[in-house]
Amino acid sequence: MLERITTEPDHYAPFLLSQGMRFGELVFISGQAGAGADGRIVEGGFLAQGRQAFANLQRALEAGGSRLDRVIKVTIFVTDMGHFQDVVALRREFFRAPYPADTIAEVRALYDAKACIEIEAIAAVDASGGQ
Repeated sequence: MLERITTEPDHYAPFLLSQGMRFGELVFISGQAGAGADGRIVEGGFLAQGRQAFANLQRALEAGGSRLDRVIKVTIFVTDMGHFQDVVALRREFFRAPYPADTIAEVRALYDAKACIEIEAIAAVDASGGQ
């Protein structure tokens, strides 16, 4: 059974998107960018946006009954591959071995001209089954 994952505020609803979907024991989280609770991209450059994107990812995972340490696969989109080592540093900060499967891709633009990183994920539901 499909179950929609939301957090408040839900900045995805106006665009007819689900922040995530839970299907059985898996959660699929839509791209999380470095936007704060007000929906605006945070100041402070790539690492600040990356940390906010991971915080948003964590929040969405938890809303779906999962956690960062249950992530199986991530796709990380960046607008400048020159930040590759910053992505590695962020992965080291937020993930532990065994590290999830990962695709890092450079894209010309994201949904907001100020956004420079977006992260989507597939994760297993928390072993306790909690939500």
